[in-house]
Amino acid sequence: MGRTVAVALVAALIGGGVGGGISYYAISRNDSGAPLTTTSNTGGTTKISNVSVKQSDASQAAFAKVSDAVVSVINLQKQQQQSSDDSGFAAIFGQGGTGSSSKSDSGALTEYSEGSGVIYQKRGGSAYIVTNNHVVSGSDKLEAILSDGSKLTATKVGTDSVTDLAVLKINAAKVKSVASFGDSSKIAAGQTVLAIGSPLGTQYATSVTQGIVSAKSRTVDTTDENGNTTGQATVIQTDAAINSGNSGGPLINLAGQIIGINSMKLSGSSSQSNEGASIEGMGFAIPSDEVVGIINQLVTRGKVVRPALGISVVDLDQVSAAQQSSILKLPSSVKSGVVVAGFTNTSIARKAGLKKYDVIVGIDGKTVTNTAALHTQLYKHAVGQTIKVTYYHGSDKKSVNVKLTETTSSLGSDNNN
Repeated sequence: MGRTVAVALVAALIGGGVGGGISYYAISRNDSGAPLTTTSNTGGTTKISNVSVKQSDASQAAFAKVSDAVVSVINLQKQQQQSSDDSGFAAIFGQGGTGSSSKSDSGALTEYSEGSGVIYQKRGGSAYIVTNNHVVSGSDKLEAILSDGSKLTATKVGTDSVTDLAVLKINAAKVKSVASFGDSSKIAAGQTVLAIGSPLGTQYATSVTQGIVSAKSRTVDTTDENGNTTGQATVIQTDAAINSGNSGGPLINLAGQIIGINSMKLSGSSSQSNEGASIEGMGFAIPSDEVVGIINQLVTRGKVVRPALGISVVDLDQVSAAQQSSILKLPSSVKSGVVVAGFTNTSIARKAGLKKYDVIVGIDGKTVTNTAALHTQLYKHAVGQTIKVTYYHGSDKKSVNVKLTETTSSLGSDNNN
């Protein structure tokens, strides 16, 4: 009983003085003849151990190497103003009216959104930042906040909505560190990676999360601002926590090299089961091998000029097995690729000998499994270069050299490649 009451005493002392006094009185008035329980007040003797853990922490070293080059990107836009019309008819006929809004001409700017970016180069008194196109889209002014808190005006060098990449330029006087790019083709599933950025805004600037590469090459749909699917992209999948505000920040390996630019995540829930499946740890980054080619063009030209074959295509897995056999006449061993569905009037692929229903399976020895893979391999090349296209014409596997003289901007349709 003495032991039980002693425990009650400790709890009461933590909770407050009055309870402590009552418990102590009960112990002192033990009239049963049992030994009295006594306590010794030794509080205040806790100390901090002087033993420190010494370890070779690759994650910490990688973060330290890149963190000073990571910035917050602030998208400032003119205020939206509501205009009203007492009659209400103007709104009906698309002439503004109640509920309509437009950017103010007053010049007042407000913070529209925040994202992240990373400084990758200093040259000629300027520093260059790579970020996402959707981070800077619609901006009237851009600001970059350095890791030391310095706020600088940033200007757009170029943007590309297809890959969701953008390059900004700032004065380099206060820039102390730049990050370098690694080879994203060398990563592997299970490899440790870090994501750095400003989740939920500058309040949490230069936050770092750790995860692994879940998949080095994942095909995802890309959408525009209205949620319409515009195409597909090949991205790195990671379970490193990526939240709103991380967009445009770097995904790095343990050597402190950028192997991707964080751009999107899956969130919410899925209806794959009756109970619904929550989604966690599914973030995506644009591979560095693609990033470097795009940002170099943005700096050089201010835009991206892409080569094109002048064809419209359908993924082979969208064609039924019966049609693959009866119409395409493919060998049963061919499981993936893109089917040539049509040609533009000036198609260089048709001039090179490709026919409707041919199935492209490779470019320069790299496997083409779907439209996203076709874009990935094709866009690694510049207009004027020659590529080797491998394809099936019926059951015959063929290869042909194609000189890239056509560009995507000359095709006139988003469905052509």
